[in-house]
Amino acid sequence: MLKQVKKRLYFPIAHYFRFFAQIQLAIWKPRVVVVTGSSGKTTLLHLIESQLKGQARYSHHANSTYGIPFDILGLKRSEFVINEWPYLFLTAPLKAFKKPYKENIYIVEADCDRPGEGKFLSSLLKPEITLWLSSSATHSVNFDKLVTNKKFSAVEKAIAHEYAYFLEHTTALAIANGDCKLITGQLKRSKAILDIITKEKGLDSYKITKESTEFKIDKKCYLFNELLPEETFCSIAMINALLTYLKIKPDYSFSRFHLPPGRGSLFKGINNTTIIDSSYNATPNGMAVTLKMFGLYPAKIKWAVLGDMLEQGAKEQEEHEKLAELITPLKLSRIILMGPRVSKYTYPKLKPLIKSSCIIEKFLLPKEALDYILANIQGGEAILFKGARFLEGVIEQLLLNKSDIKNLCRREKIWQIRRTKWGL
Repeated sequence: MLKQVKKRLYFPIAHYFRFFAQIQLAIWKPRVVVVTGSSGKTTLLHLIESQLKGQARYSHHANSTYGIPFDILGLKRSEFVINEWPYLFLTAPLKAFKKPYKENIYIVEADCDRPGEGKFLSSLLKPEITLWLSSSATHSVNFDKLVTNKKFSAVEKAIAHEYAYFLEHTTALAIANGDCKLITGQLKRSKAILDIITKEKGLDSYKITKESTEFKIDKKCYLFNELLPEETFCSIAMINALLTYLKIKPDYSFSRFHLPPGRGSLFKGINNTTIIDSSYNATPNGMAVTLKMFGLYPAKIKWAVLGDMLEQGAKEQEEHEKLAELITPLKLSRIILMGPRVSKYTYPKLKPLIKSSCIIEKFLLPKEALDYILANIQGGEAILFKGARFLEGVIEQLLLNKSDIKNLCRREKIWQIRRTKWGL
């Protein structure tokens, strides 16, 4: 009952904060650049920041119906607890008339977690430029009803339609991933100039080493001291198009770029292990590109620790069964599945496909997976972590340098409390 009430009040309450955010935007008058898509947008935001640096303001940790108005108003939820809300309600009218931010460019990461969110945010922001990176089945459970009532033939189409509201409200330039059919199917809704990025026309080569990634794009080399999937090519090409439009000289070295937590960070682990931390979230598309990258990673002994993909709704079984097909081609020594969904759907599909030389185990709880990993590490393994269910808490116990804990995702107090309850 409470969940239904919260769902019904979600947008009505959000309009309260949106009203005051609109006032502040009218005072501020920034050039708005929206970064959107089902996956990869936070990395793209950080890549843009490494180029524009202090010339722009960035909506870090704010990409939602509430988060973006809060960011515009300068409101923050520090602990994500209910007693913060009276302060937020009372302060919003005052913040609407505050001194505007000094930067004249606003780079906004915007998500579409539910029907109506793309329309709500795009009509608030009215971006001059939109970068639409990806579209896939994320937060599908919130869009199932649109398929059930036959407004859309598939949940992926419903999600893409919601993201495309940003195209409708973009005033000047829309930069889009032309390799994604869900995106290209929505391009007719744009009234802005279109710049379509495709791998065929731009990517010359892609190489990955133990500690770096190299892209060759339009005959120019880009070297990153980070692990990045091949699909990051699209982000780099989009930035080149954005900087050309803004008439800003690019830094081809991307020397100031650092991955945000939980998006493929490299850490030294106990017993001379290498930890690849991609624990922030897991979407079908994100799983696919990360596993593809890990397949190319040069290591003799490779483990994959994979958690559930949440909020898949009616596609939950289908997407977790597809995961087995993505894992099978990889040359892994050990596969550890952790969570009820990967245990129920992925494990039975994967078990018959895996060669006898690879060990596969499944666990429901993160503490069980952690105990198994600690008991079986021999030394020298490269271990990929990808998926939901507190994998960052498992990684925390495996780090060689405990000072690296601050570089993991979900450091807020509420997540610390939840990890403790789960035995982490």
